[in-house]
Amino acid sequence: MKKVVIIGAGYAGILTAKKLAKRLKKQGDVEITIIDKNPFHTMLTELHEVAAGRVDEDSIKISLKKVFAGRKVNVKLDTVTEVDFAAKTIKGEEASYEYDYLVIASGSRPTFYGVPGAEEFTFKLWSYEDAILLKDHILNVFRKAAAERNPDERKQLLTFYVIGAGFTGVEMVGELAEYVPILCEKYEINRDEVTMVNVDGLSRPIPNLPEKLSAKVAKRMNKMGIELCMNASVTRVTEDSIEYKCGGKEVTKKAGTVIWGAGIQSSTIAAASADALEKQRGGRIPVDKYLRSTKDESVYVVGDNMYFVPEGQEVSVPQMVENAEQSADTAAHNIVSAITENGGMEEYKPAFHGVMVCVGGRYGAAHVGLPGHFFSLPSFLAMFAKHFINIVYFIQVLGWNKIFSYVKHEFFTVRDCRSFVGGHFSNRTPSFLLVPLRFWLGAVWLFEGIMKVVEGWFREPKLQGFFGGASAWYESILNPGSAAAADAVSSATTAAAGAAAAADTVSAATGTVAAAADAVSAATGAAAATAVSAGHVIFNWNILGLFRMIFVSGTDLASSTLSDLAFKLNVPLMNWFVDTWILPYNWVQMAMQIFIVIAEILIGLALMGGLFTSPAAAVSLVLQFMFVCTTGLYLGTFWMIFAGIAVLIGAGRTLGLDYYAMPALKKLWKKIPLIRKLYLYQD
Repeated sequence: MKKVVIIGAGYAGILTAKKLAKRLKKQGDVEITIIDKNPFHTMLTELHEVAAGRVDEDSIKISLKKVFAGRKVNVKLDTVTEVDFAAKTIKGEEASYEYDYLVIASGSRPTFYGVPGAEEFTFKLWSYEDAILLKDHILNVFRKAAAERNPDERKQLLTFYVIGAGFTGVEMVGELAEYVPILCEKYEINRDEVTMVNVDGLSRPIPNLPEKLSAKVAKRMNKMGIELCMNASVTRVTEDSIEYKCGGKEVTKKAGTVIWGAGIQSSTIAAASADALEKQRGGRIPVDKYLRSTKDESVYVVGDNMYFVPEGQEVSVPQMVENAEQSADTAAHNIVSAITENGGMEEYKPAFHGVMVCVGGRYGAAHVGLPGHFFSLPSFLAMFAKHFINIVYFIQVLGWNKIFSYVKHEFFTVRDCRSFVGGHFSNRTPSFLLVPLRFWLGAVWLFEGIMKVVEGWFREPKLQGFFGGASAWYESILNPGSAAAADAVSSATTAAAGAAAAADTVSAATGTVAAAADAVSAATGAAAATAVSAGHVIFNWNILGLFRMIFVSGTDLASSTLSDLAFKLNVPLMNWFVDTWILPYNWVQMAMQIFIVIAEILIGLALMGGLFTSPAAAVSLVLQFMFVCTTGLYLGTFWMIFAGIAVLIGAGRTLGLDYYAMPALKKLWKKIPLIRKLYLYQD
């Protein structure tokens, strides 16, 4: 039995474990274990969003139990205290673990550069607990300040210093600056009373960005009320003050809150391992081109803990998420190769695609591209890229489950417009207002289905007249007076004869277009017509030969109403399918008719009762699309499409049976092993 142990469930550790489990799933003699002190994976790059109250604290946690559901990975909750490389044994507070291959992916911790008081009197931002502690502290500061009468004490309470102008520092102070006006309004505090200062020994914020882009970030920070204090080195932090050198002068300032984001070093266990193996700056462990320790080939190091200088480069790979992702893949490949003795070892050749930073939830800067071909993105696209990259990562970690959760927290429930798309996607309308719309949409579908039963859709084929009449009507408007139009009309008239086509609720256009005023009849199509119409073509666009968009009026344009205007999406492939596989066979027509009638009745009942509302609305939209592509729809019935979209998600949870049914079904669904393994559920 080969044993692979991974220390740390951060970005690199969790991906290494998943990739190993996937590639070794057929190897029964391999045991994979991942050890972490927490039962969850933390999104470290999103900590500032929680600390400044933009998203819910649970949004940055990903359950390890859910991540590894259905996978041969043992999750051990423990704190590793020592690694005996000679004995190949890992010692933890709870147990000891033997290994054949070890992956060190324990991540990083803040470094304080020996500044007195920095560790004791500052808030950090490097763990889930740090974010929660800071979030509560910021709220308490404003609560206290609102009740503080002493102006000096009040000023001190409302003074915030963020140390570090790298990614962590800038994103934290930017998020705070966006949060402050909201808190000021809530606690009735004058915005001018709040002081925010970003201090760093660097000459500009985010030096990883080009100087021009860095200047834009600085301009944005100043606009948000952040004072930048560059070329300054912090010398001391006390319980209520901060000291730093700036321009050769010693400066001492009162401060109620000091947040430390000035740098990182390897975690304690990684640094201790580096002492036993080989150590580089910040406690990082040197690795060879296969990501094995230079002193022990059974030890792989990934993510923030590795020290590796790529060929042709002068500095080590950065301690960034992209390095964690890429190194995890290489390490997993090489461990599999070593265990199975199949395939060659893969050299680590990182290809980083740039950097991006967010200054609050509405502004971002990015310098991205391919090696040697980088370019800067404007703020909107930078923020879009940031969210897209997060989603790509979530696909690897927890699939649909986390993607839905992320979009929900970042867009659908975000408050105070703290998103790069503002608050336009945030749910603000009370869901009970959708109940009348849902009920009426269901009633229309139910009536439509019942009327088709009355008209004999279960007894004889009717689709020939249904589709033929509609085609004839459009042809009579597109090519008035043509032989083709006359033939089409004649054919449609013959097909409809004896079938009471004028009474057919679907054939709303039979005889005259004015018949389309019947809203229910129009719901399923522009319908069958049996007479040449003196209509008007508004547009008839051929889109790349793939489909044709047709928009017409059945009467003179100046006197048209919504009931006269019809739209059709003419798709040649669908026309071929209908003409080849449906209309020539009566039994196929009957099967299609029965399906349509049953679907309409079930949709109607489901929507009216609020049961299985989402699938019912989805099928409603599918039917509407089918009608648009075959018979067309009058604009007077387009409301059914928009209503279907409106009630698509969650509308049955208010005054509907979904309130009871969905939680129970959801609970049962999540228990299915395959569903948990594929993450096809949402929390």
